[in-house]
Amino acid sequence: MTTRLTVAQALVRFLAAQYTERDGHRQRLISATWGIFGHGNVAGLGQALIEYGDDMPFHQGRNEQSMVHAAVGYARQSNRLSTHAVTTSIGPGATNLVTGAALATVNHLPVLLLPGDIFATRVADPVLQQLEVPYAGDVSVNDSLRPVSKYFDRVTRPEALIPAALQAMRVLTDPVETGAVTLAMPQDVQAEAYDWPDEFFAERTWVVRRPGADPTELAEAVRVIRSARRPLIVAGGGVHHSRAEEALAEFAEATGIPVSSTQAGKGSLRYDHPQDVGGVGHTGTATADELARTADLVIGVGTRYTDFTTASNTLFQGDGVRFLNLNIASFDGHKLSGTPLIADARSGLQELTEALQMHGHRVADAYVAEYTEDKERWEQRVDACYEADEPDVRPTQPQVLGALDALADESDVIINAAGSLPGDLHKLWRARSRDQYHLEYGYSCMGYEIPAAIGVKMAAPERNVWALVGDGTYLMMPTEIVTAVQEGIAIKILLVQNHGYASIGGLSESVGGERFGTAYRFTSEDGTFTGAPLPVDLAANVASLGMRVLRAKTVRELREALAEARAADTPTCVYVETETADTVSGPPPAQAWWDVPVAETATRPSAVKARELYERHVSTRRRHL
Repeated sequence: MTTRLTVAQALVRFLAAQYTERDGHRQRLISATWGIFGHGNVAGLGQALIEYGDDMPFHQGRNEQSMVHAAVGYARQSNRLSTHAVTTSIGPGATNLVTGAALATVNHLPVLLLPGDIFATRVADPVLQQLEVPYAGDVSVNDSLRPVSKYFDRVTRPEALIPAALQAMRVLTDPVETGAVTLAMPQDVQAEAYDWPDEFFAERTWVVRRPGADPTELAEAVRVIRSARRPLIVAGGGVHHSRAEEALAEFAEATGIPVSSTQAGKGSLRYDHPQDVGGVGHTGTATADELARTADLVIGVGTRYTDFTTASNTLFQGDGVRFLNLNIASFDGHKLSGTPLIADARSGLQELTEALQMHGHRVADAYVAEYTEDKERWEQRVDACYEADEPDVRPTQPQVLGALDALADESDVIINAAGSLPGDLHKLWRARSRDQYHLEYGYSCMGYEIPAAIGVKMAAPERNVWALVGDGTYLMMPTEIVTAVQEGIAIKILLVQNHGYASIGGLSESVGGERFGTAYRFTSEDGTFTGAPLPVDLAANVASLGMRVLRAKTVRELREALAEARAADTPTCVYVETETADTVSGPPPAQAWWDVPVAETATRPSAVKARELYERHVSTRRRHL
């Protein structure tokens, strides 16, 4: 039996029938579609979404990149078991997807991209917005999505949709391969009719597997752990993706091994769990980083070992330090010449716990006492950063976080991606639940926060969802505020105004760049941006987009505004000014280095001094072979 439909109609019907299942829980794989329509998709996918609107909910976006961010936020909150599709027109609509696609792929988060494309038949060539490529007639701007997609196909004939769609679903549901998946859809093919086999529209369930460890690798992992005196766990985002938090807690409690976390892995243990020692790496805690420097075994669980985690390969300095890497991806399991344990994080941790309990293995009590005392000292430093002795003065950025930290409970989700906030949050935030801490730091994409908050709120409407946004990030992409208002999605925005790029300004100063071009100020006579701060009123801008705004000038007003926003059932923004970007104070300094090369030759004293310091740090870099 067959059914005659257009290619776009067939695709929408197919997507509505796809499900995932893991641990006996089944849900829709593609639960909604985002779109901005133009000539490249309005008559195809636009018409199909009207035709089958009961099967496929639709959300109207304002920026193509931000639609991808919203889908990614939804996917992360849904444990990668459900996501959204995103459709755009050809030309700039399609190229605007590239940044969002890169973010999804870097973070191993599934999203389906359906950009319109030029005519497959070439009957109208060139069409509006077509980039002509003289050396290749089959290339369009959609090919820019190839390097940032885990799977890419161009559907140039109706019957080609069947294998392309099935491959797309395979990759989206593969815990190793998942990321951005792109099906480029030529605008003429979208509207073309075809007799589709009814089997194509039957419900399909894609089982998300949990592979266990190879017995030989497991035995070697047990041997390596039992021989270590000062082991340290580095928990990455894979712990969350696998829902391995309980398994990690059981492993840590049974062995006494302390658990540090990357930005993606923070919250793997609650902040007050005895074995949790906080963030690790350049933005980590003093407790975790000192343990990392002296560890003889680093147990990476679901981590990619980015340079922020390894402090550009200067952090792990222990004599004979070794690495044991539990990861579902072989590529990551072999990093740093580590002993690989290729398995699902939950399955692998459970197998390790069982095997080690047979031997009664546990680290020495003196080691537990050491990191417990260090953790208590760090918590005192956090308290000092959060404390505001004078509640009627302008808050520092750490005091802003402290006010929110005092208000939040397990139901709150905080979202951030870029600027100076990630460093402060990684060091200071006290994560109270497995999914409270939502930092996108794999791609550190400014503009992610607001649309991602919308996606998270869609996936968990019962939660309080906070987008923590600096002025630099806000100016990049505030457009989805309109979407939140339109659909009544009650996200909360905490907008921090410090008149510039605080994070990059501080980095610029440390590498001899003298904060050049990082402050939002008028230009001075010498052409530098050192004049008065710009008279920009971001709160007024938020209000102009339809969102309620609460202004706070002091610590006391901030606390009151945050409480009012948290209780609100409509989209609400809390706006607060802190010190300017060139005078940021309060957070503890970096506890480990990060390699940003400094000019090898220069005449300005700041750059000369920075180069001397750089060379001292570089000399401590290690190659783990």
